[in-house]
Amino acid sequence: MDHSLMDMGITRTAAYVYEDSMSRHVLASGHPMRPVRLRYTASLLGWYGLFDHARSSLITPTPANLEEVASFHTIEYIEAVRMLSAGEREDGSKYGFSVPGDNPIYDGMYEAALLSTGASVQAAKLIAEGTVDAAFAPAGGLHHAMPDHASGFCIFNDPVVAINVLRSFGLRVVYIDIDAHHGDGVQAAFYRDDDVLTISLHEGPRWLFPGTGSVSEIGEGRGIGFAVNIPLAPYTSDQVLLDAYDDVVTPLISSFKPDVIATQLGADSYVTDPLSHLEVTTIGYVGLLERLSETRLPWLAFGGGGYDIDAVVRCWTLAYAIILGLELPDLLPRGLEFTQRRRLRDTKMDQERADVDRAVSFVEQQVEQIRKSVFPIHGID
Repeated sequence: MDHSLMDMGITRTAAYVYEDSMSRHVLASGHPMRPVRLRYTASLLGWYGLFDHARSSLITPTPANLEEVASFHTIEYIEAVRMLSAGEREDGSKYGFSVPGDNPIYDGMYEAALLSTGASVQAAKLIAEGTVDAAFAPAGGLHHAMPDHASGFCIFNDPVVAINVLRSFGLRVVYIDIDAHHGDGVQAAFYRDDDVLTISLHEGPRWLFPGTGSVSEIGEGRGIGFAVNIPLAPYTSDQVLLDAYDDVVTPLISSFKPDVIATQLGADSYVTDPLSHLEVTTIGYVGLLERLSETRLPWLAFGGGGYDIDAVVRCWTLAYAIILGLELPDLLPRGLEFTQRRRLRDTKMDQERADVDRAVSFVEQQVEQIRKSVFPIHGID
């Protein structure tokens, strides 16, 4: 069904790497991470006709293999996940699993983690081989997982594994993480490397898990200056977020000259998300995506956080449209499972002036520190 999709002037061929089996598992009763959000997103994208568009492909994912996952994770950890998933061992505390907790053990978690990682690997290969200009793996973006343990709802770190695929093709990658939570696992993976520039815009460590991502974390060894963190204060609004991007990310991309842009598109910075304290709406989210689009680089996109399902579905629907270079009509169909809203986009939100002033002052301090510590390494005045 074509709902009068409008061309935005930057057109790409794009793949959406997903199947409904990725949305069926349940981490635990009451757990904030609900994979059903993937099914709702695919349903809305289908209603808008984006999977039928001439420049769009819906790709069925295949699981990652051991060699791919082991490009970041230890063999011991991978085997532990398999055994815990199959019920062959019970105590997963050594590997970051606990019941209750962020990372519960559930039947089929090994297979689910391999499939979401495999989708991100496929997306990376499609781009590296030149099959498409962009690819979105919405089940991915699990950026907290570490080499030997799970963390923050994340079992295997698919962004790291996928970026390693891009590197195997000799490609320089800029990784931009807009999730409300710091992309600590991805930063850790490339902290000593200068062929991957990691940039994370997130709620600052004094307020939010995982408690890392301060502006002073800039890399080590040859990677000094290639890890960049832009902490944000609670109540950060759309314009404050966009200004921070313009002040820091735009000049760094220009200086680094990447071959590929990889983005973690977590939607948990949204104003009603239950796990964060930022005040971003679809206005700011779309603004970020449009800026990413304007780089005109090959584009690998992952999903990520987002615990207000209404917000996640709308944000990721808008994201895939922007990746394709299309503008969607704003009116939503009636009877959607995830929302009673009739509009895809938000209108401008009013904020208390004091909240805005504090958020602006905080981010200005962070940007100034980045200009002093990171910009000179990249030859930026």
